[in-house]
Amino acid sequence: MLSKVQPKRRPRYMNADLWQKILPILENRLEQGLFTLWIKPLDAKVEDNVMHLSAPNEFVAAWVRDRLLETIRDAAMELTGRRVEFVVTVGKRSVLQSPAQPKPRQVAESLALPLGHAPRTESLSRWRFRFDDFVVGPCNELACAAAKGICNNSLNTDHLFLSAGPGLGKTHLLHAIGRHLAERSNRSRVSIACLSAEEFTTRLVLAIKAKEAARFKSEFRESVDVLLLEDIHFFQGKGKLQEELLLTLKALQQRGCKVVLTSSFLPRELSDVDPQLVSCFASGFMAMMQTPDYATREEIVRRKAKSLQVQVPDNVTGLLAERLTTDIRQLESCLNNLVLKARLLGQQITEELAWQVLENYAVQTPMPGVDRIVDFVCKTYGIDERELKSKSRSQQTVLARNTAFYLCRRHTDLSLAAIGDRLGRKHSTVLKGIIHVEREIAHQTPLGRQLGNTVDRLLV
Repeated sequence: MLSKVQPKRRPRYMNADLWQKILPILENRLEQGLFTLWIKPLDAKVEDNVMHLSAPNEFVAAWVRDRLLETIRDAAMELTGRRVEFVVTVGKRSVLQSPAQPKPRQVAESLALPLGHAPRTESLSRWRFRFDDFVVGPCNELACAAAKGICNNSLNTDHLFLSAGPGLGKTHLLHAIGRHLAERSNRSRVSIACLSAEEFTTRLVLAIKAKEAARFKSEFRESVDVLLLEDIHFFQGKGKLQEELLLTLKALQQRGCKVVLTSSFLPRELSDVDPQLVSCFASGFMAMMQTPDYATREEIVRRKAKSLQVQVPDNVTGLLAERLTTDIRQLESCLNNLVLKARLLGQQITEELAWQVLENYAVQTPMPGVDRIVDFVCKTYGIDERELKSKSRSQQTVLARNTAFYLCRRHTDLSLAAIGDRLGRKHSTVLKGIIHVEREIAHQTPLGRQLGNTVDRLLV
């Protein structure tokens, strides 16, 4: 008796719907500008258990392959429980347009540019933070007051510059400003542009390629009411972009628009930037945000625990606040993981469980000095201090040097010039090295994840 041949079953989720399930995850995980520019233009189809992503042109395809493919794979892994193979190619979009809709201009369609509308207010759900969630302490009291002041017009200037290291709350305040202005505006439609310097640059470059530069300029100079721009140190060494930004800021200033800029560095610390632009950066109110003190870190843990609807014992709160001192994001992430682990195991949150979770983080002991940082970097990268300070441009040496710059900036009070003197480099070289490491870590590239693991091991 012949047995029936069972049809091959496709793995769970491995169908055309998988991409639609991945999109909400990516939208929550990525900055809105990145999602709009690079993810939304993609189409997807499944062939032979491979997900084929179709980009509108090779420029977009290459960008997705180089910077976002691992993030996409991670999202697919969460849904399917296994590694999904993705291939990014160039092809026409398959989305059908309604006959009532006018056909987009060919040049904009070919580059998948969001050029058909002026910057608009993002929905309130897009603003990730609010002022009520911001824990105020001596480290950030002035910055928070200035952020609220620019919202209620008590600051006596429409231009604010926030400077702080990574993970200390710059983005929180920026989104809180955007949310507050969107909620309290007496206008039915207020145009708020909130984006990073890199996104601003990408949009301009793509607009130029699409021969839409004039529209891009008019949209930002004439249509925006509030500009919230992150990481302006990205413009260093980019002369043409600096010129465009300067003209944009001047146009907004003349119209009485509000401008909030953030950076890991003060304007005077930037190198290879037009003096007029530096002057423009520093023309408003400048506020620095420092590493939070112990009491502020304790309050951050309590507030976060309350938002997670859990009771965290005082001894555990104190332990986290004592051991994670330099990065608020890391402190909140540790608490999230602690709560999740306790729930998964059906256990109470205890100090013993907290220590287990802390093993995955850069637990802080007394802050390391330059000598310890240099010794750590040399051992990690297998070089000696003489080579670290040499003129060698080998990839390994340059990476080690940039890591040392980043760690010195993060864990010491030395200025950029002092770090350069210690490691035999100019102030501008130190700055470029720090920015390179920050960018790789922020984008979570393979190199960025490697660097993140490396810097975390310093204080373990």
